[in-house]
Formats: sequence, C-alpha cells, structure tokens
Amino acid sequence: MKLGVLFSGGKDSTLAAWIAKKERYKLSCLITLESENKESFMFHTPSIVKTKVQADSLGIPLIIQKTKGDKEIELNDLKIALQKAKESYGIEGVITGAVESVYQASRIQKICNELELEVFNPLWQKPQEELVLELIKEKFEVIIVGVFAYPLTKDWIGKKLDRCLLGSLRLIKEKWGISVAGEGGEYESFVVNCPLFKNPLKVKDIQTSGEGNSWRGEIVL
Repeated sequence: MKLGVLFSGGKDSTLAAWIAKKERYKLSCLITLESENKESFMFHTPSIVKTKVQADSLGIPLIIQKTKGDKEIELNDLKIALQKAKESYGIEGVITGAVESVYQASRIQKICNELELEVFNPLWQKPQEELVLELIKEKFEVIIVGVFAYPLTKDWIGKKLDRCLLGSLRLIKEKWGISVAGEGGEYESFVVNCPLFKNPLKVKDIQTSGEGNSWRGEIVL
C-alpha cells in the first residue's frame, strides 16, 4: 500500500514513518504544512522549513503546503495537501505521528474519510517513556528545537534526546507533571539522523528566540 507521511521533521512523525517502513508499507511522499502561526493547534512549527533537507536525506518526495495557521481554517490547507498527494503519488493512506492529541487525530481522520484515505497512527496511545526509549533503541538522533513549559529554559535548545536527557525529564515529570515525550506541548524536536536517512544532517548552529520558558530554535545546516 502506498502511504503519505504527515511529516514535521520531529521525532513522532519520523518514528511513525520508520515503523511503517519496517512493516513493508511504501512511503510514497512526505507532506509538510508550513504554518505562519507559531501557535498552531495542528502543526509543528520550529525549524519546519528544514524538512526539505530531511526529505533529501530520506530520498522521499516532499509536498509543502503553506497555511496561515488559523484554527480550524488550517484544516482546509491540510485537505488540499492530502488531495495533492493522492493525485500526484497515488497514496491510499496517511501515516501520522499522533500519540495523545484527540484534537489532531480526529480532524485528520475526518479529512481522510472525505478523501477515501486510510489513516495509520502507529504511535497512538503508546506509553510516552516507552516512545522515547524506542527512539533511543532505534538509534534516532533527535535534538530539542523548542521549549514551552516551566521549568524548561533556553539552555534546553539543541540538547540531544538521549538516556541522560530522559533522566532529567523523568525528574521534572515527578515534580512538575510534564510529559517526558512532550505530548503536552512542553517541547518540540528535530531529527538529524535515523535508520531512514541516507546521510546524517550536520547542525552548524541553532538560532534561538523567545523569553522565559518559551523558546524556539531555528536550525542552521
């Protein structure tokens, strides 16, 4: 079956694609929504423009759909992107990295129903620490590109999501109740290498912006 991947460049969508690939599905294209709204309810935004470089390393065609990111209205742009993928690459279904967000999963499902596309959510309801451990086991190299919750600070931008950082996240979870996988929007990630990549990406710099406990990093490759 030919599948498109809703692709943000972060850990969840990339891991979902890897799981589908291991199950012998054909990854026909990547679909990225570039939102002008940094507070988008639906779409990942930090370093989103770098999915082009990731797609080159993956060797998979990329469809980019720009959106203003207005709540609910942005769903029209997602539908346009999925229609393009269906027409251009003959996809029969869509892979998502949805884990806990019913808001995202339900809206993607509705659109795919309208377009007669199957939906695959290989990470759905996966225990969050187990998800991070799977990334480590599968040798994903993931860095933090956004933090949006106390007590995370600017210093977290660029950190590698490894066992050491997982240990720190466990401690913060115990005290402050945040998600170790960032499912509450506490942090955003970017994949620089994984088993799907032909070549790892080399990060030259990360340009940060923000204040307090809300920081974004734009990667320079």
